[in-house]
Amino acid sequence: MSEQSKSSQAPDRTPRVVIVGAGIAGVQTAVALREQGWRSAITLLGDEPHQPYDRPPLSKAVLLGKAEGSTFDVDFAALGIDLHLNRPVTGLVPEARQVETAAGPISYDYAVLATGPAPIMLPGSEGLPGVHLLRTLDDAERLRPVLAAQHEIVVVGAGWIGAEFATAAREAGCAVTVVEAADRPLAGALPPEVATHMTGWYADAGAELRTGARVASVTPGAVTLEDGTTLPADAVVVGIGARPATGWLAGSGVEVSPQDGSVLADGRLRTSVPGVYAVGDCASFPSARYGSRLLIHHWDNALQGPRTVAENIARGGTEGLVYDPVPYFWSEQFGRFVQYAGYHVDADDLVWRGDPTGAAWSVLWLRSEEGVSEAQSDRDGGGRGAGRLVALLAVGRPRDLAQGRKLIERGVVLDRDRAANASVPLKAAAL
Repeated sequence: MSEQSKSSQAPDRTPRVVIVGAGIAGVQTAVALREQGWRSAITLLGDEPHQPYDRPPLSKAVLLGKAEGSTFDVDFAALGIDLHLNRPVTGLVPEARQVETAAGPISYDYAVLATGPAPIMLPGSEGLPGVHLLRTLDDAERLRPVLAAQHEIVVVGAGWIGAEFATAAREAGCAVTVVEAADRPLAGALPPEVATHMTGWYADAGAELRTGARVASVTPGAVTLEDGTTLPADAVVVGIGARPATGWLAGSGVEVSPQDGSVLADGRLRTSVPGVYAVGDCASFPSARYGSRLLIHHWDNALQGPRTVAENIARGGTEGLVYDPVPYFWSEQFGRFVQYAGYHVDADDLVWRGDPTGAAWSVLWLRSEEGVSEAQSDRDGGGRGAGRLVALLAVGRPRDLAQGRKLIERGVVLDRDRAANASVPLKAAAL
């Protein structure tokens, strides 16, 4: 164990907040507590030996050697935050109000769970030479020389991380083949009619995309598919998803979803155990906005949630803020800037803005509501009516995203015909 930094201006030790996880959610919770006027002790526990860092640059600048790291610009000592690195947590004992670590227990008055997700490994590939993940700074540093050598690379998974890595690998001059078990890229994130238009991006960038392709085995230097095809591979990068890193909570009494492994937080991000909160990628929460429990594996959620947790703790755990954001994420892939806001699962209409085969376009998801569409249709003499905007995907149209995100937050109803006109500002389609 190494203790990276400790405040020379030790604050009052009672009560103490212990934050488990030193990624963006954990760091932002600690900083937000100070911003909320929390004057007592804050202990931040990280399981890596590195100073806390931001993860999005790992698949971009850090991976390509354009940056050495992405350390957060936070002076933990000046803020009176006790930062302990290389200190993985092994358990939670609510009866004793302690977090267990290999170096001994740490007492808390409030605990914040911010452990993020753990990547899913390809079965049978654990420990094989040449097989990589892209989750940590160490992962990115191991992959940098692979890209620099312009190796032949097979990427397993055409989700967000797979696409971003393939983008960087092609930029570095590597030969890239992406294999995806589903019939399209981003199958878990977007419906077929949208994701289909992203298939051609791979070929345009010089990468080969194989859909409907399941991996049978991985051996040094090759990936064999279930149809018998063997793909040469100097390196294999696995990007098939992640699950909340919550296994260490077994027996703690913290309620965890049996479906996805997320901590089941309430609307104020409190767990089932008094005094324990959960935030970021390890926690799901009920959304009144969407009438569903959301688990969001994206940077913006890990940035916004800590503000709610910090204010609620600063209020003494009494009734406080309810967390119900409009989900947002972005991705840079194959020369395109892709942004998404909202949650489209309960939408019943899809509206295109622009040509999805072109360089810049958007798609809107609208939800019909009783009385709204009918009234608008009557008013417009039989037009397509109206619907409430619940989600938006923008490719190369950042203005659509900026305006659409605000419209979603306000629950605005849009005129379908005006919304479909890409030359009209999206906000002008509001009723």
